[in-house]
Amino acid sequence: MTRIVFWFDAISPFAWLAFERLPQALEGCSCEVEYRPILFAGLLGHWGQKGPAEIEPKRAWTFRHVHWLAQRHGIPLDTPAQHPFNPLALQRLAWACAPAGGTPNRRVVEAIFRQVWVGGADANEPSRLAELTARLAPQRDPAGDEVKADLRRTTEEAVRRGLFGVPTTELDGRLFWGLDGLDMLADALRGGAWWDGPAWERESLPRAGVSRRA
Repeated sequence: MTRIVFWFDAISPFAWLAFERLPQALEGCSCEVEYRPILFAGLLGHWGQKGPAEIEPKRAWTFRHVHWLAQRHGIPLDTPAQHPFNPLALQRLAWACAPAGGTPNRRVVEAIFRQVWVGGADANEPSRLAELTARLAPQRDPAGDEVKADLRRTTEEAVRRGLFGVPTTELDGRLFWGLDGLDMLADALRGGAWWDGPAWERESLPRAGVSRRA
């Protein structure tokens, strides 16, 4: 059975939309999905970037765009009361619900995404977080050293593998970024003719270009 890795941080509305559309992209394929929570901020820090919500015109466009995409695909989406916010507690909770050496299942990941993107409330409001934690009944302590290490290790692994954003789906070592990357992933899974050509490897090679200096 083909394994797909879904790298995500619940802070991303595109990750929520891609999570909901993933079953459609994989329809008819024999696949298992492994969900890996990471910290988007860790990727941004490594590559020296700002998040989309930290640049005001880009924030405005992002939320207009994701609301349009949500209605187009029939996916519920409400802008949370605070965004950006610190997703650390949610990402640790996802790992805490996974057995040692394993990863969280789809039910857990969906509940965490819905905490952020359905209802428009504050994702980190203490009583809501407490209710979500009680409902998910994590196998491990979300504030424990083991869970913290899982999240840190997986974020570091994501950086080593070349991830620069979320969501990212992975198939046979190939990384597909974003919601719109799902169509490309589906084509690769189904053996589209493009994959027999040289473009994937060729277009990853460095080439000459102007370098912008600070």
